[in-house]
Amino acid sequence: MQTSPTDNFWQFDPNYWFQKLNTSDKGLSKTVAEKILLESGEHKINKSILKKDFFLFIGQFKSPLMLLLIGAVILSAFLGDTSDVFIILFIVLSTGFLSFFQERNAGRFVAALQSMIALKSSILRDGKQQEILSSTIVPGDIIFLKAGDMLPADCLIIEANELHANEASLTGESYPTAKIAGIVDAKTELTKRTNCLWEGTNIVSGTAKAVVINTGSKTIFGAIAKSASATVETKFEKGIKDFGYFLMKITLVLSIFILIVNLLNHKSAIESALFALALAVGMAPELLPAITTIAMSAGAKRMLDKKVIVKKLASIQNLGEVNLLCTDKTGTITEGAIIVAGTVDGLGTENEFVKELAYWNAYFETGYANPIDEAIKKLQIETKANPTKLGEIPYDFIRKRLSIAIITDTNKLLISKGAFNNIMSICTTVRLSNGTVEDIEQHKAEIENKYEEFGIKGLRSIGICYKNINSNAIVKEDETAMIFAGFILLEDPVKMGIIETIEELKKLQVHLKIISGDNKNVAQSIALKIGIINPIVMTGQELFSTSPEALKHLVGKTHIFAEVEPQQKEHIIQALRKTYTVAYVGDGINDVSALTAADIGISVENAVDVAREAADFVLMEKDLAVIIDGIKEGRKTFANTLKYIFINTGSTFGNMFSVAIASLLLPFLPMLPKQILLTNFITDFPYLTIASDNVDQEQLNKPGKWNLKFIRNYMIIFGIHSSLFDVITFLILYHILKVKESAFQTAWFVESILTELFILFIIRTHKNFFKSKPGKYLFILSILGLLITIILPYLPIATTIGLSPIPFLNMGIMLLIVLIYIITADLLKVWFFKKYVRT
Repeated sequence: MQTSPTDNFWQFDPNYWFQKLNTSDKGLSKTVAEKILLESGEHKINKSILKKDFFLFIGQFKSPLMLLLIGAVILSAFLGDTSDVFIILFIVLSTGFLSFFQERNAGRFVAALQSMIALKSSILRDGKQQEILSSTIVPGDIIFLKAGDMLPADCLIIEANELHANEASLTGESYPTAKIAGIVDAKTELTKRTNCLWEGTNIVSGTAKAVVINTGSKTIFGAIAKSASATVETKFEKGIKDFGYFLMKITLVLSIFILIVNLLNHKSAIESALFALALAVGMAPELLPAITTIAMSAGAKRMLDKKVIVKKLASIQNLGEVNLLCTDKTGTITEGAIIVAGTVDGLGTENEFVKELAYWNAYFETGYANPIDEAIKKLQIETKANPTKLGEIPYDFIRKRLSIAIITDTNKLLISKGAFNNIMSICTTVRLSNGTVEDIEQHKAEIENKYEEFGIKGLRSIGICYKNINSNAIVKEDETAMIFAGFILLEDPVKMGIIETIEELKKLQVHLKIISGDNKNVAQSIALKIGIINPIVMTGQELFSTSPEALKHLVGKTHIFAEVEPQQKEHIIQALRKTYTVAYVGDGINDVSALTAADIGISVENAVDVAREAADFVLMEKDLAVIIDGIKEGRKTFANTLKYIFINTGSTFGNMFSVAIASLLLPFLPMLPKQILLTNFITDFPYLTIASDNVDQEQLNKPGKWNLKFIRNYMIIFGIHSSLFDVITFLILYHILKVKESAFQTAWFVESILTELFILFIIRTHKNFFKSKPGKYLFILSILGLLITIILPYLPIATTIGLSPIPFLNMGIMLLIVLIYIITADLLKVWFFKKYVRT
């Protein structure tokens, strides 16, 4: 049975819901769960692929431009112009099918990527604990939770151990909320429902066992998402939208102007209207949605080959803009393979007792899996003791320590390990090398000096302490009056080749900043090892005393942020974003706010659920070299998308401008509507291959930036250049060669297509076009388009589309004009990019 969020389920105990949901503390059977999933209405797996394809295909014809063309088909049919009906219909259907197949393939690839990083949850099925896709969880399932897990449903807690959840996504409360099993009043407000866990929130610390009550749209989070399903625009998406509006205004004004001029010149009203409509279609970037989708999916495929999973496709464009990379040092700067370099007492002497305490604390830890405990568990200890675990106080980011209670043959011990300062704060005595225990105040200065000394050597040191206890259960309040035992010294060697990788980032004009929770001495030592001269380090304590205005200036000069709290990472990123386009790499619970705050969030495949969910990209390897490949691919995708915009705005704007002039000078239409649409159709094929075009290294070396003013300048300069050659063509055809209507339209048809095809080769590079190698498919389809254009006037079907054979003299003159156009456009292009593109 599925319930609704209004059932106030928090007022009942788990046994009530076991009965109501026909489940138990052993969970559901697989058969029953599958039946509930199918009946719930949340099941999407068996959605008809044919149905999805049908709606995708219909969607290709929903744009205003497509609807206008369909209107033109209906109008032509009504007027009995059969040839126009078939030609325009052929172009409409061909363009629709082309976009459909490209988007369909791109969509399937993105779906495959999403499945690779789909969230999983640990539940009981058929009485056995197993991992399943979170999307297949149903009411009545019993779910197990630990630190880092995302909640896939609204749940009622059955058991909890020091459980804290981050509910900021629902309540706005930034501090974790303590959670316990129990019953609360039906009228209790959301923030005080301590026995519940909500979809969209995450576990910060502790462990829990809970029964799933609501899933999908019936959860509180699902209901909110359904009523406010807004998506955040990327910078590139906003730029594309602004560009669309800008182009729409120009197109509308020019189309109306051309229509009015043709009507005033007593040209056919229907022909004039179709002509203006065809020009509007020709000017509009109708392929832009398909081009961007294809470019991004192609980029995603290439990035997958380089071990980067694209989670949010639209973010590929943003990755091309990145000029600052922020990362923790573990696994990116260092090997990420932590080894225990020593277990020493408070005065720095190797100590077997400290090693034993560290081993048992790590061995019995069941909360947040981490590489430190994995490294400690590999220690070889010399003891015959075989202790039993009594209890655990999981690690959290407020206490910054983990406590384990054990019972041995002789006594009961509480063992705590964690950040040095947080361990020292709960210790009143210290155990010396000879086993004696003394007041810690007598040795405090020496212990702190040792801590500093370890950091300078590049060793990370965490404190460990203990005390004897009498009870069989432990709580946080027991973490007091502890005996300081010593240090666990950890080493994470700097990665081989990291200095070369950082140099490569510099070549890409990407700065690097390290944000770490480690102490400043360790951070400074790492900075020196990777070649940062006189590194500037800022600590979390210094951040607390810095105003937002001062922080904005200080963050730019700082190389490493050390000893920072999770919420401080977010503040650092927000301050950096005022100057940079920021990518942040993180894999832990403490990285989530920073991942969300950054322009680009990057996580890793084995990160905690909540970090992967917050990220835009997921790395299959935590390696800066992989990120460099990703940035290059982002820039390649960005550059190829802009190529289409440049081509569309330059030549087609010039053609519209030319037509406006021609409408004033000529007694007939310079080109028939169907010829304009055919021009568009022939040039669309090579344009679609832009997504796979080669990109010059010079363009990859600089972050891409969306700049509408830059595009506008390009459009005006190249539009005027294109119009100049069109006017020259008009004058030569009409006044010198004295050609008639059909011959004129044919010559300009050929000239228009050739210039649009050649401008593609010119504008795809910032260098002289012959110095840059185009993509294979772009080259082949462009040559094919060129041959079709030249041959078309001589084919039997030419008269159907209003074309006539061009005399060889006229063809030679057209080709000469095109040649001069190519040379001058290339020279103008080189000058333009030198003047307007900042190096």
